[in-house]
Amino acid sequence: MKIAFFSTKPYDKIWFEPLSKEYGFDIKFLEAKLDTDTVFLANSADMICAFVNDILTGDVIRSLSDMNIKAILMRCAGYNNVDLETAKSVNIPVLRVPGYSPEAVAEFAMGLCLAVNRHIHRAYIRTRDFNMNINGLMGRDLYTKTAGIIGTGRIGQAMIRICKGFGMRVLAYDLFPNKELDVEYVDLDTLFSKSDLISLHCPLTPETHYIIDEHALSLMPGGVFIVNTSRGPLIKTDALIDALTVPGKIGGVGLDVYEEEGDLFYEDRSNEIMEDERLARLITFPNVIMTSHQGYFTREAMQSIAIETMENAYALKNGMPLKNQV
Repeated sequence: MKIAFFSTKPYDKIWFEPLSKEYGFDIKFLEAKLDTDTVFLANSADMICAFVNDILTGDVIRSLSDMNIKAILMRCAGYNNVDLETAKSVNIPVLRVPGYSPEAVAEFAMGLCLAVNRHIHRAYIRTRDFNMNINGLMGRDLYTKTAGIIGTGRIGQAMIRICKGFGMRVLAYDLFPNKELDVEYVDLDTLFSKSDLISLHCPLTPETHYIIDEHALSLMPGGVFIVNTSRGPLIKTDALIDALTVPGKIGGVGLDVYEEEGDLFYEDRSNEIMEDERLARLITFPNVIMTSHQGYFTREAMQSIAIETMENAYALKNGMPLKNQV
């Protein structure tokens, strides 16, 4: 059976090529992002494999159905970019990788917090020019401060463990609280008003879209740190920019995702004029660090993603239970 992989990079081939032979699949690696203009490239494949910025609208999925595509394999945990209702209506199962390496993302989230708090990014630039002046680089201890974790799935739980390791008090919010966790669940307004660090680890749903907006930001204490390693539209970018312009309101922001990242992230745009004015504005703030959706990007996570994706394909091929079907 053949699988058409969309939005592939050289590092995808490193992990998937050896496994394709082991599991008995022929993989067609495509650099193109999946959308209405490129869906025809899946012709002759039996399954397709997509990533976070591929666009699987109803039209795309119906086109896949017309090609007799048997499954949509998501090599990621999120699936907000997939029209699930259409997939169900045309009987194409959507399979994801729910827990590849929660520690990878949580460790990166804390790394962003540490970097922006202690101005590591600015210190790096200074010392490269042999400027050893530390004026303006003062940070704050995280010990005894309060961390607000939004989303207590596997990644959120890993972040909770890290924060507790730093000696932080932890508050949590989740639409479906886990009673087995040793954590204090509170409502959103309480979390926003009491937290020195707010870290987002929830999926993007209608309920969580713009979970951080003008109201949420107005509740946050001065000097708050905000970290988002989940999905860009959890934060209303315009509201965040407005808050960043208020002196002392935001201590720092670490963003591994962005509201309009689809055509930007994972690509080299360094020789182009940045047309996205909001992204260009965000990057000008000295207390903002932005990375290109790399929180998951560790050797362990990539290996786990590849294995789980191929296990999903193997299960469908052989009529086995689809444990990771959305």
